[in-house]
Amino acid sequence: MLEEALPVLRQDPVMAELVEKHDPYVEREWDEYERLCISIINQQLSTASAAAVRERFFDLFGGEVTPENVLAAEDEALRAVGLSRSKIEYVRNAARAFREDDYTREGLAEYADEEVVDLLTEIRGVGEWTARMYLLFVLRRPDVLPLGDLAVRRGIEALYADGDELTRAEMREIAEVWRPYRSVATRYIWAEYESDPE
Repeated sequence: MLEEALPVLRQDPVMAELVEKHDPYVEREWDEYERLCISIINQQLSTASAAAVRERFFDLFGGEVTPENVLAAEDEALRAVGLSRSKIEYVRNAARAFREDDYTREGLAEYADEEVVDLLTEIRGVGEWTARMYLLFVLRRPDVLPLGDLAVRRGIEALYADGDELTRAEMREIAEVWRPYRSVATRYIWAEYESDPE
């Protein structure tokens, strides 16, 4: 997807600079359930806090984060790694959903993006933001613009409006030139936002 996206993204002068500056695909590969757990952990936490909880969570399971292992874990052990009571419930809800239905790339291949969002948000604890992270990171859908993500919004404002506030409609307009690769552009926005010491 990246190779096809670059000629499109380079038509935007701001994005052209980011393309030269960052590799937005340095993250390791996670399986589908692991990635959903990561998105649940990340909900309403700073990047640093989320990374610390995620590391302890994966260490708890020796890197084997599976629905079976999460359902078998003691509440105390999950709380000790930094999960709130609600997030313990959410990762377990996700585990049960994964045992009952096929949320893999193959299982969801025939579903449109909005259908996937509808399916995932039926799982208690998975909201629209988490579902869009799943579309972007797990299903690797090419044209997701997750404006529910604060870092994406702040990143767009910093790059395109000198930090001034933009409406979501204005952000969508800026992102029109990135179609049909808004997912790839989003990864570059994140890479730039996370590299900024501010």
